[in-house]
Amino acid sequence: MMVVRLTTKLAKKIGARELESLPCDPNPFADWTAHLFTQSRRQYILIANTHTLYSVVMRGSGLTSPSAFLAAMRDCLAEYLAYDELNAAFDRLILPAMGTITYGKTLNRSVTGSMNDLVHLARCYMADGDLSLMDVSSKLNEAPMSFLEYDSPGAAFGAIALGSSDLESGCAKSVKNPNG
Repeated sequence: MMVVRLTTKLAKKIGARELESLPCDPNPFADWTAHLFTQSRRQYILIANTHTLYSVVMRGSGLTSPSAFLAAMRDCLAEYLAYDELNAAFDRLILPAMGTITYGKTLNRSVTGSMNDLVHLARCYMADGDLSLMDVSSKLNEAPMSFLEYDSPGAAFGAIALGSSDLESGCAKSVKNPNG
């Protein structure tokens, strides 16, 4: 089972109703948060792993149902993880969890604040129009985040994907920095 947490704006866009407050999923690969934002009058969705903030930016236009959103999310995660040379993590750890999806409210202010920081960074990277969404996602995953004790989302996600990180309980500050 996978938990996909939606902001109110995104839930309204795709028609997801009555979102529940759900606890953090103990499987770090089965808990994702999605946020709708605009840049240059176009809609985009930031999808971030709730435990590590590992992020992917995808286009949001044309996604008007939960099933369309989920299909786009699955395809975008698969494509980006292959680009980031983590396709084995998608096939082995994420795809099986996507068999059953539960939509929920965003977890807490810590995650929401970090998502807002990532959206701000994404808008800055997208402003010139020189970078692809893959490149924007890569830059987001290199940014140090206070939520991760100034580790980067890419390093945190890679550490748990390779099994070299200890997880603390809960999503907030869930990945210990393997470097110290």
